[in-house]
Amino acid sequence: MSTDWADLLYLVAAVCFILALKGLSSPRYARQANGIGVAGAVIAVLVVIAYERPDNLPLIVAAMVVGGAIGLVVARRVAMTGMPQLVALFNGVGGAAGALVALLELGGAGDPSRGQVAVASFTVFIGAVTFSGSTLTFAKLQELVTGRPLLFPYIRTASAAVGAAAVALGVWVALDAPLAVAVALAVVSLVIGLLFVLPVGGADVPIVISLLNAFSGITVAAGGYVLGNSLLIVAGTLVGASGTLLTQLMARAMGRSVVNILFGAFAGGSTLGATTATDRPVRSAGPVDVAILLGYARKVIMAPGYGLAVAQAQHVLSELANELRARGVDVSYAIHPVAGRMPGHMNVLLAEADVPYDQLHEMDAINSEFRTTDVVLVVGANDVVNPAARTTRGSPIYGMPILNADHARAVVFLKRSLRPGFAGIENELLHDPRTTLLFGDAKDSLTRLLAALRAM
Repeated sequence: MSTDWADLLYLVAAVCFILALKGLSSPRYARQANGIGVAGAVIAVLVVIAYERPDNLPLIVAAMVVGGAIGLVVARRVAMTGMPQLVALFNGVGGAAGALVALLELGGAGDPSRGQVAVASFTVFIGAVTFSGSTLTFAKLQELVTGRPLLFPYIRTASAAVGAAAVALGVWVALDAPLAVAVALAVVSLVIGLLFVLPVGGADVPIVISLLNAFSGITVAAGGYVLGNSLLIVAGTLVGASGTLLTQLMARAMGRSVVNILFGAFAGGSTLGATTATDRPVRSAGPVDVAILLGYARKVIMAPGYGLAVAQAQHVLSELANELRARGVDVSYAIHPVAGRMPGHMNVLLAEADVPYDQLHEMDAINSEFRTTDVVLVVGANDVVNPAARTTRGSPIYGMPILNADHARAVVFLKRSLRPGFAGIENELLHDPRTTLLFGDAKDSLTRLLAALRAM
């Protein structure tokens, strides 16, 4: 294949990536956008094989087949509740691949320019940080290690010392390019990735995953410069830019800055507080009583959260909403930007249950509606409706914008127990006189509630 044809097809692939990213911003076109992105990736891989004509093509094809098979199995088996962990693993694999490619280029027989060596050094650093940091975020979300911030004496001093060592090693590699020093840089960078994530806990972990996603894109873009591949530069830049914007949007939804999220634990500012349940009394009811409350309401807002995803109760919730609509009740869904474990989590979950997108309302659009709402049905959410975000200074979530569920005439909470949410703090809304709790698994509770409503 000629260089002109390769460049043209690289351009086509890049356009596919851009169109895919644009399409993924809308649920209406997300499925087609995924297909366009896959087409761009296939074009890119085939062009590389046809243009570079690698000697080890059988090994490359074998690796692609094995990796594709693993990816297919994982994609079919992973639950929506496990998507953030899967994203973390993908970030880590991308970072590791970029770092390894840079190490191989530094240890190769070619004669890279000084600029390429410097970028390769940076690629080793950012790729290793992404790999170890993503691995630890996966472990935190998978509860293989505690989700609380992990601090130890002199962690700030250790972080500063390791960071200085990475800078020194990076400059050494850029000036002299010895492979052994580059390997040492990779090891030190792995430690930095761990120190980067250790102080982060609670609801801040998904935001760090988004930031590490941006790091993986930067790794790919830097690797593209090292390899002289324009498509990698474009694709990596798109991932880096979108990951950065997503991180900023998530931080804004938490009412905090990215710097505070990353380093707030040093001053006690993590979003994970105490994890003890309260002994204060609450008002609870059975499914028949709640069904009567909902059935005679004029306006109901559903506020879903991570518990809905854990229980896989989205289909029953959709059936309940349809039953209420058939009775003339105005029903809509309130979606908080960080409900669940990642942006869009609730949107995708409810789309699986064929909930029309026009029934899903973002927080800013629906918050003014709560004052005229008869009942808010909170299903598996906690922190995103916790009034402590407005009233309790010093609370881990103070300043975070929330759904104004406490402004409604009545609130029904579907909860397994009185245990706190992801931030680990008590929710005062549970003890509000207008709040009724329906205890149990969300799917089971909604099923009993639906049956009671149909029997009315």
